[in-house]
Amino acid sequence: MTLQDHSEDIGQVIIHHVANSDVLFPLFIFGFDISITKHVIMLWIAGVVVITGFLVGSRQYRHELNPVPRGFSNFLEAVVEFIYKDIATPNLGAAHAARWTPFLLTFFTLIFTANILGMIPIFDLIPGSGTATGNFNVTAALAIVTFFAIIFAGSREHGFIGHWRNMAPPGMPWPVLFILIPIEILGMFVRPFALTMRLAANMTAGHIAMLAILAPIFLLANPWIGIGSVALNVGISFLEIIVALVQAYVFTLLSAVFIGAAIHPEH
Repeated sequence: MTLQDHSEDIGQVIIHHVANSDVLFPLFIFGFDISITKHVIMLWIAGVVVITGFLVGSRQYRHELNPVPRGFSNFLEAVVEFIYKDIATPNLGAAHAARWTPFLLTFFTLIFTANILGMIPIFDLIPGSGTATGNFNVTAALAIVTFFAIIFAGSREHGFIGHWRNMAPPGMPWPVLFILIPIEILGMFVRPFALTMRLAANMTAGHIAMLAILAPIFLLANPWIGIGSVALNVGISFLEIIVALVQAYVFTLLSAVFIGAAIHPEH
């Protein structure tokens, strides 16, 4: 087999690991394709992990009158406090932070869990990529949730008509509206698009980099290159953990910023 043949094989392997997996269980309802792929299964697993973690971590609060957090409960409390104080309150205001913290907390924990699960080798036993957040369909769905949350937050605070009226600041000369309103409408769709691309692209790029660094082992069959590739990938794996955390934080933070802008358009 030639070097070119090896290159083509490795290219197919990389695409297989970063693209959506094959359909594992075909399923159609009313003509809609909701077939189950590996990314669907990984989302289910991430959801179960998050729900179980919150049930276990909140047991003391649900069963004790004056609970003293210990162990995992203490860690979970720190995460909740971080979302509330450092993301929700500065961007939504103290009056709205408590209402939106569960929403933002769900985003953060689900995205981070899905990112981390994609790095666990055991899930490679299921055909296809294990990182659900590397699928643009998944990140687009999360961004659409944010899109409707923005409309809901603005409508709840200012009324449905008032929310859309806030696109144009009061007292703006009417000729300017012909330029401003199309830009604002475009911005409504650019925001979720940015959320979609940022998360999926970053998670996909990390896996492509790791697989590409491992490729010379098979292309050149040189033990020294193999040692170097493995060592470099170990370092990148730690970097991937940081990226998984940062991307969950950035998605949650931007969602809070966009929702806060709908609640406080004057800012």
